[in-house]
Amino acid sequence: MPSGRPLYLAGGSLYRKAFSRMSRIKRILVTGGAGFLGSHLCERLVAEGHDVLCLDNFFTSQKSNVEHLLGKPNFELIRHDVTVPIHLEVDEIYNLACPAAPGHYQYNPIKTMKTSVIGSINMLGMAKRCRAKILQASTSEVYGDPEVHPQVESYRGSVNPIGPRACYDEGKRAAETLFVDYHRMNNVNVRIVRIFNTYGPRMHPYDGRVVSNFIRQALAGEDITIFGDGEQTRSFCYRDDLIEGFVRMMAAPDDFIGPVNIGNPGEFTIRELAELVIELTGSKSKLVTRPLPADDPTRRRPDITLAKAKLGWEPKAPLREGLAETIKWFRSIDVADYRAPTPNY
Repeated sequence: MPSGRPLYLAGGSLYRKAFSRMSRIKRILVTGGAGFLGSHLCERLVAEGHDVLCLDNFFTSQKSNVEHLLGKPNFELIRHDVTVPIHLEVDEIYNLACPAAPGHYQYNPIKTMKTSVIGSINMLGMAKRCRAKILQASTSEVYGDPEVHPQVESYRGSVNPIGPRACYDEGKRAAETLFVDYHRMNNVNVRIVRIFNTYGPRMHPYDGRVVSNFIRQALAGEDITIFGDGEQTRSFCYRDDLIEGFVRMMAAPDDFIGPVNIGNPGEFTIRELAELVIELTGSKSKLVTRPLPADDPTRRRPDITLAKAKLGWEPKAPLREGLAETIKWFRSIDVADYRAPTPNY
């Protein structure tokens, strides 16, 4: 560059390239960012070059999930609870903070409800102030024990508001209401995705989900516990497919706020899942049955027509391949390093 000449004059093309790249870099907040899904989302966004703020209170999350990101110059870890206000400057917010498995969200149901409601209010307030886009990670649990199958976004659900699962189900339903009302009243740029059963590496071994329970029990040679007769169904979406759905929804046109189902429409009985886990682990575990918990849905399968049409999204990973990767990860960890909920939460 000639001496004394400004970069924007002397190296115009270089300046434009640098400015163009900087204009594509976003400052992105991921609440619950050290959790199972949050850590994979952070990893994806960091790899894309964005400045990522990972916020987590580490109730169900593990620092080891994001340890490999700590040395990255575009990653920052913040220990914080979303129920307490925080002031940050961001362009986008992925609101994933909330215990998402029965063993965790039923431990302290009042705090679970607070996380969904107060946490959403705090994040929506930040989005309003910063003019940021904000995505809410909602759940298929808003459909309850569905009377419509497969579940479409227009179905309003069958939820017991005073049952043992209500803290999560109704908390997420209330969060959806808040998101839509902030959009209507304050023009906040919101997006809502409804997550169906998701699995993959970094699942908490003691989260109470069926995939983690079965794999942990099979690898330990314990009996595999099936609640009910095992004929109830679920759909299982691999983590990479789900993260792709998140990213596509955030990048969707502003006139599409959802909600949109993100899940795998492949439907399996719980017994089929258990038998596949036994096969893939080579375990000698036997199947034992226990009574079905209250309000546990008997059928769950997403209709993803809307996701295909609006996002060009559908899952790619077959259950067998995804389970093999998940089992490989479970073999690599010491489950003793993972703790159950603690009384100080």
